[in-house]
Amino acid sequence: MRSFMSLAAAAALLTLTVVVVAAEGGGPPPQGRGGPPPFPAQQRPPGDPALIARGNGLFGVHCRACHGVDLRGGDQGGPNLLRSDTVLNDQAGELITPVILSGQSAMPPIRVTPEDARAIAEYIHSVTATMRGQGNPPLGPPPALKVLVGDAAAGETYFKAQCGTCHSATRSLQGIGSRLADPTALQNYWVSAGGELSRGGRGGRPRPIPVTVTAGTAQKVEGTLVRLDDFYVVVELTDGTQRTFHRSGDQPIVDVRDPLETHIKLLTTFTDNDIHNVTAYLVTLK
Repeated sequence: MRSFMSLAAAAALLTLTVVVVAAEGGGPPPQGRGGPPPFPAQQRPPGDPALIARGNGLFGVHCRACHGVDLRGGDQGGPNLLRSDTVLNDQAGELITPVILSGQSAMPPIRVTPEDARAIAEYIHSVTATMRGQGNPPLGPPPALKVLVGDAAAGETYFKAQCGTCHSATRSLQGIGSRLADPTALQNYWVSAGGELSRGGRGGRPRPIPVTVTAGTAQKVEGTLVRLDDFYVVVELTDGTQRTFHRSGDQPIVDVRDPLETHIKLLTTFTDNDIHNVTAYLVTLK
């Protein structure tokens, strides 16, 4: 039961591991200068320089104390405008101007004309345009990072100690280095237990976990675990029906036999060297 309850934490760690590992295989073309805009629906042509200059002065008088010089939030607690949905989706002041003139939440109305509000909006857009590339990958082609940086001999030792009880290099994993020729794909595959941990189960459905519930002295019910918490255990039987048992302390006895329990436990112990060493070893299994 303890291993089952730790599934959520382990799966969260796996998600991070798989994402980091997958990043080593490259990614989409970089966005920003020299590439397509990251958010085409939120692009707009450059504004009128005179209108922007006017808006800069108005922003300094009416908005800077709350939203900051760089629009990231000021001393009086205004929100970050660089990440504002209103700012990002506004094209020509149609969304920003009503907020300036009428206020919103804790923000009071600003006593300016609609033309002044439009100038403030144009200035805000001029600042966000210069910041639009932040967070994008560096310019140029994605770096060619190498996955095969581990020690195959150390990986074989780790594999025999931690994985050899269930897996064999001459049986279940024979030829895996040929079947998954891409080292990144191979690394993702074994870390995620063949993809079962990362996708939850076949077809996106929760993976089946066998369970036996012993109620009373003799009654045993076997099936697939549907739900388990401090109050109930729900079991799906072979005919598709479900049975629900009320839990009180350690009764009924619940025996969860998660076939991926060892994988889940290992997720919390993997080091970068462990992952790279095992990958380097598995590549040799042709």
